[in-house]
Amino acid sequence: MSDTAGEVELPYTDESSETEKIEALEEQLDSLGSENEQMRDRLLDANAENNKYQQKLERLTHENKKLKQSPLFVATVQEMAEEGVIIKQHGNNQEALTDATEEMRERIEPGTRVAVNNSLSIVKDLSDETDVRARVMQIEHSPDVGYGDIGGLEDQMNEVRETVEMPLEHPERFTDVGITPPSGVLLYGPPGTGKTLLAKAVANQTDATFIKMAGSELVHKFIGEGAKLVRDLFQVARDNEPAVLFIDEIDAIAATRTDSKTSGDAEVQRTMMQLLSEMDGFEERGEVRIIAATNRFDMLDRAILRPGRFDRLIEVPKPNAEGKEIIFEIHTRGMNIAEDVDFAALATETAEASGADIKAICTEAGMFAIRDDRTEVDMDDFRDAREKLQADEEDDDEVSKTFA
Repeated sequence: MSDTAGEVELPYTDESSETEKIEALEEQLDSLGSENEQMRDRLLDANAENNKYQQKLERLTHENKKLKQSPLFVATVQEMAEEGVIIKQHGNNQEALTDATEEMRERIEPGTRVAVNNSLSIVKDLSDETDVRARVMQIEHSPDVGYGDIGGLEDQMNEVRETVEMPLEHPERFTDVGITPPSGVLLYGPPGTGKTLLAKAVANQTDATFIKMAGSELVHKFIGEGAKLVRDLFQVARDNEPAVLFIDEIDAIAATRTDSKTSGDAEVQRTMMQLLSEMDGFEERGEVRIIAATNRFDMLDRAILRPGRFDRLIEVPKPNAEGKEIIFEIHTRGMNIAEDVDFAALATETAEASGADIKAICTEAGMFAIRDDRTEVDMDDFRDAREKLQADEEDDDEVSKTFA
């Protein structure tokens, strides 16, 4: 299509009749109208694409500007003085006196986390760090484990329920008698006997906030970080009362104190001191119940075992023959079991097995049936599974001795 009217090519010849000329012009007009619609659609698409790239350009420009800025450092306000604000930087624990605007002084107080620049001037205040460090340990969805999934631990189960559930659900019973409810329970025993399973059942059965953590998560590199996380955890628990705090492998931070002068051991001991203070210090713990578990009861410091911190010390041993039979029945509920399977005989044959070992035997027995293309698990499968797991344990022991 040309730019000037004189150069436009007409769709008819001079010999064409008037009717033919009109029809040809109308046909050309329709074609041009269709072409115009197509060009308008392409223009709209191009504008949309342009807007998308414009937004991307603005975002990248903003990110580039942020990347060019000097990094900010995290610090905690220690004291509000007339001369300025005393802050302590995280990581190096150095204190400094810095300035803050009147508007900023109204928003901060001792204990507030702030961001400072290279000259240590306070740039902005930060939110409470428990939201990002301790609150992530809060269990939102209860584990799919009930008391009916635990076998051979009836006495231990009842003690845990009396210590944790009853004070939360029926506090009036303790008020009527005039005693203070037990505040903590320590579960100890060999690995795989059901200590963590008991805690999961409590989380499932109570409406209280359940916070789970491992002792190793409290061991930090920098001075004071582990102790601060302990304070944060208990603060989260108090903010969400009633609450149950489960500390797994507590021996990682509560081992017997020694005369070791290494910085690592000293930091672990500082963390334990904070834990002792939170469990039975001047500040009221509130409706917070503690469950802890360990495989190394012999390593624990005596200070953490006294009444007031852990009022109940519950041993969770390996199950007896009757308990093993119940555990076999629990772990084979969904399995297609042959008629020749005798759980009482299996319980007798697995004398040293723990609850976790029995679960592994049941799973391995099912695998034997699958390998033979069978849908039914028979007695031989369970015995083969037991022998296989025993052989694996012996091989692991040999490897351990080799590298010892």
